Amino acid sequence: MENEKREVAERLEAATTLLERTLSWLEERQSALSGEVEKISATVEQSRREEELAEKLAMAERELAELKAAATPSVLNALRKTVPAATSEMLAKHGIGDGPVDVRTLDAALAGLSLEQRIAVKSQLLRAGAIG
Repeated sequence: MENEKREVAERLEAATTLLERTLSWLEERQSALSGEVEKISATVEQSRREEELAEKLAMAERELAELKAAATPSVLNALRKTVPAATSEMLAKHGIGDGPVDVRTLDAALAGLSLEQRIAVKSQLLRAGAIG
């Protein structure tokens, strides 16, 4: 009978230890789920990729400024397209000179031409930047 009492006491002790561990685990779990939030702090650092992009942007802005400074009127005039001589002569006969062309005046001047010729003249003027 004493053996049985010892076995029961040992089992009770093991069960008590197991219950204490379980209770401790449940308390930890409860505190985690209770909604208590510890202070979270973080620092924002620029990533390496962002730094590379910022450098590229700065370089592109410098290059753009240099190109704008180098773009003199003579350089821009060299890029300007001109109207063929025959077109200029035909327009001059109708009183249309250099510079921007009024569309109504142009239509009146081109009235005697065929549709294809009118389209060709207008295309030449568009390429030259005389009409918009």
